[in-house]
Amino acid sequence: MPFALNDDVSTTYNRNSNSYKVFYDPGAPPKIGRNTENENSIYKKGFSMVSVWQSHLSPDDGVFWDISPKSIGNIPISLLPKNFTEYDAFYNFQEGGDIGKGYVLNPITKAPYQKQLVPRGDYTRVLAEFWADGPDSETPPGHWFTLLNYVNNHPLLVRKMKGEGEALENLEWDIKSYFILGGAMHDAAIAAWSIKGWYDYIRPISAIRYMTEKGQSTDTTLGNYDEDGIPLLENYIETVEASDLLAGAYGEHVGKIKLYTWKGPSFIDNPKEDIANVGWVLAENWWPYQRPTFVTPPFAGYISGHSTYSRAAAEVLTLLTGSAFFPGGMGEFVAKKNNFLVFEKGPSQDVVLQWATYRDASDQCSLSRIWGGIHPPVDDIPGRIIGEQIGVESFKHAVSYFGETSTVVPISEIIVYPNPVNEFSEIRITNMTEGNVFTLNDLLGKNILINHKFNKGTKTCTVSVESLTPGIYILKINSKSWKIVVK
Repeated sequence: MPFALNDDVSTTYNRNSNSYKVFYDPGAPPKIGRNTENENSIYKKGFSMVSVWQSHLSPDDGVFWDISPKSIGNIPISLLPKNFTEYDAFYNFQEGGDIGKGYVLNPITKAPYQKQLVPRGDYTRVLAEFWADGPDSETPPGHWFTLLNYVNNHPLLVRKMKGEGEALENLEWDIKSYFILGGAMHDAAIAAWSIKGWYDYIRPISAIRYMTEKGQSTDTTLGNYDEDGIPLLENYIETVEASDLLAGAYGEHVGKIKLYTWKGPSFIDNPKEDIANVGWVLAENWWPYQRPTFVTPPFAGYISGHSTYSRAAAEVLTLLTGSAFFPGGMGEFVAKKNNFLVFEKGPSQDVVLQWATYRDASDQCSLSRIWGGIHPPVDDIPGRIIGEQIGVESFKHAVSYFGETSTVVPISEIIVYPNPVNEFSEIRITNMTEGNVFTLNDLLGKNILINHKFNKGTKTCTVSVESLTPGIYILKINSKSWKIVVK
């Protein structure tokens, strides 16, 4: 049951006698096989890029990046790709990163941002692990509550709603900011998983291994050619030759596809001491850059939950504070040398993740999932665009609760009793008006038709539960919900 989402942004589809209500439907992702040549190309290139970007996970390749806001970030939503064909111009396929050029000055301090040169392989590994959010930390939406805590505890934060009016007391600010962000994260989850459920799209580990098992789709004269194979790319995606170290003791791997990428957890005995590093591996052994016990989430990739959550949260924090920028124009997280990474040893030096704006942090989170081997670009961009819409609408809806007047009876005055309720009995809802709308659903979301009577004189609605089997149900009146237990 959504917070601010409504049917105007939903489409219902049917498959195998099941209905799928999809919010902010972005359309189908590209597929491989019996499709147009352009769609095949987008599919192949997108998943290939995931493997290529994992070649950036070595701190020893001599590549250094300035990861300060001076050089990265600052991408208006208007510059996000509007269709799959624009992705090439947005992402740097071989070197990594996107079109962000950074900022000339910190708009808060009016001083230039200071450069921070670090090995690209340290930055990308820290990024992938910082935003991964696995079993030992908060969830992806929960991560944005830790960032909200960071902002709320910042000495330079001025607690003015939308940056206007008088400053709020700390408690009021905390309650309202948590309420708004919670609503947005709730709707981001519903929207993203409604899309995942309907399109049921493949993850990189399956797509890469499938294409490379088929062979390559570049050179028709080679014996390993297949229309659905992976495109060859010199120095990154090649065919195993007889003289290759990966050929095998009896040449059993000759003709297979090899990838120049992160070598995987089999090269790590002790994560506190070992680095898998980057090198040539048989494509059939490709791994995402994740811990081996938490490799790929067991649900569809399209669209990226991380991108959707993060962009929605970024919009909320922007609207909440009245500024796109972190307090003081800089948000930071420090990853200490050899004391942060969990998947392997590292980073090789201190790395400070820095963000000028909340959207910059969101965009960085999105890129982390490509370097982490979890999402291709086609999962990313729709999540950012949809997240932006959800963040704005959730904020508008949330602040409406802070008004002084309402056209319906305030939800706080409505009382539902008894609860729990015995089977074959009834519940009563007080302070109801004819303007109040209520529904009852089971835990699968199925609407339950119930007998009820409304008494105008007492403003009480009586609901019979004698047709219900014992269990838990959700009663929703206007925008508030109650958990009803039928014994």
